[in-house]
Amino acid sequence: MTEKLVKIQNELKAPKNQFNAFGKYKYRNQEDILEAVKPLLYKHGLSLTITDEIHEVGSLIYVQAEAVITDGENYVSTTAQAGIDPNRKGMDIAQSFGSSSSYARKYALNGLFLIDDTKDADSTNTHDKSSDKSEEKAWLNKNTPQYKKAVEFITNGGNITAIDSKYKMSKEVKEELLNLKS
Repeated sequence: MTEKLVKIQNELKAPKNQFNAFGKYKYRNQEDILEAVKPLLYKHGLSLTITDEIHEVGSLIYVQAEAVITDGENYVSTTAQAGIDPNRKGMDIAQSFGSSSSYARKYALNGLFLIDDTKDADSTNTHDKSSDKSEEKAWLNKNTPQYKKAVEFITNGGNITAIDSKYKMSKEVKEELLNLKS
């Protein structure tokens, strides 16, 4: 069993098929990993299951995903967790749980198949949280190509927090962008 898993870990190529147009980076998601690993599982006679459990510690709710690979007799498993914010702006409760589930599942798969995401933007972005690097952000000003891209991004359903994480904005510019949503 372990020998087959090591072979899959060495053969697996999970490309970054997704692209974040606003942040201009490529990344992989759970589906990309599963698409790449299914033929290898078949080739080596193994199966994979992924399950979720919801936990609560104090007031923190999180999903724990477990990825299990087996040959029918022996198995290897990994787990990963992701917090759930039921009040996340722009998402209903099902979307919030689903987003956290996908995130936890991706990282359980990363652990099982030794996929290193340290160079992924996902490992370095602040997930809409402010950081000490605010001085490094450029100003988003009206009548600039960046402003036009921001307007297009919001008009197409993008979230202001993604823009806010990349640019400093005056209150006026931010309000104008927020008003595009309504």
